[in-house]
Amino acid sequence: MFLKRFQLGLIHVAVAMTLLPINSTLNRVMIKELAISATLVAILASLPYLFSPIQVAIGSFADRHPVFGLRRTPYILLGLVLCVLGVVISPQAAFLLAGNLGAGIPLSLLSFGAWGMGFNFATVSYLSLASEISTEKSRGRTISVMFFMMIVSIIATAIVLGRLVDPYSPEAMVRAFWIIGITALVLGALGLVGLERGAVEAYPAADDRASGAAIIRTVLQNRQATQFFWYLIILLAAILGQDILLEPYGAEAFGLSVRETTRITSLWGTCMLAALVIAGLLDRRVSRRKVAIWGGVTALSGFILIAASGAFHSSALFYSGVVLLGVGTGLSTVSNLSLMLDMIAPGKVGLFMGAWGMANAFSRLAGSVLGGAVRDVVSQLVQNLVTGYVVVFGIEAFMLLVSLVLLRRIDVSAFRKQAETIAVVERAALVNE
Repeated sequence: MFLKRFQLGLIHVAVAMTLLPINSTLNRVMIKELAISATLVAILASLPYLFSPIQVAIGSFADRHPVFGLRRTPYILLGLVLCVLGVVISPQAAFLLAGNLGAGIPLSLLSFGAWGMGFNFATVSYLSLASEISTEKSRGRTISVMFFMMIVSIIATAIVLGRLVDPYSPEAMVRAFWIIGITALVLGALGLVGLERGAVEAYPAADDRASGAAIIRTVLQNRQATQFFWYLIILLAAILGQDILLEPYGAEAFGLSVRETTRITSLWGTCMLAALVIAGLLDRRVSRRKVAIWGGVTALSGFILIAASGAFHSSALFYSGVVLLGVGTGLSTVSNLSLMLDMIAPGKVGLFMGAWGMANAFSRLAGSVLGGAVRDVVSQLVQNLVTGYVVVFGIEAFMLLVSLVLLRRIDVSAFRKQAETIAVVERAALVNE
């Protein structure tokens, strides 16, 4: 089982490695060095998540129609290739966008769109595979291993990327993105070798007769599933919405260089890594919802300190906030993914993973676009860039507070009871057709 967890981790690492250059180095260069509007950058970075509904279709289709006996591997491979393609094209798209808006937008749409489509294909598939390979009791450990490996790779990638682009030049960035992309493709391919065979669960024949619309209605009919869906959107919009702004904020508020702002990711990742270890150890000792609450409160405190750092021009507050944000993200990641895997109806793994993946994607879209737009509008109104960032981080802290209120209403046992009731009704309807 350890080998399969390690292979799943390699796939997770590969996809995460392709995300880091775009959401870390590139967004900072586009906003700071190339002086591209933060709103436009946010739209481009979030545009791929408009494709998130395809996760439901991919997951549901893969549940019922294996390819050469494999339900997940083909989609993971396709997704990874698209992610790498998007990464290697993105620098050229950014430079063209800064010099020629009309010509730069189509290439930007292609690069960010390729990465986003690949992310949707790969994520729903490897998380579905993680659910199928691991038992209910071992899912927390599986998630911990996957994210432990991912964060280690993010820290390492951030360090390597920072060195590759130092001193910064367009040529250095293009070369660095190619190196990261090819490395990710190799690691992902190694993770896929022999991983799925013998691990796919049996799927009820009734699913083959259910239409896609009927399956989606099944998710919406479950009140607990719907509440969890909205909880994930608000939580992740807050935590992930800072992705495109944290490094430009460091540059604007404290004058940090490209290499120094890239190191912010290393600090955040190290703290998240420590929290993942702690969350993994707590998995069987403390309820997942309680750990999720701890994570939300810690991340909320981090956002408050990050916002305060700009108001008081204190780098100490800024780095303290980054530390708390990393810890809170780590605790939230393991606990909420474990809750997510618990809230899956039998025989519909791909479908529910698609729904949760869609919540993840929509939250990134909403959080990033909201953050970029608010930053630009407030900065223009008050003629102060730092104030725009401070307002965004304050809003994200408030969103985390709202998510904590919603979390109190979520009950996994109630979800399962409702899922069983809906399943009985579905079977009765199919018999009467």
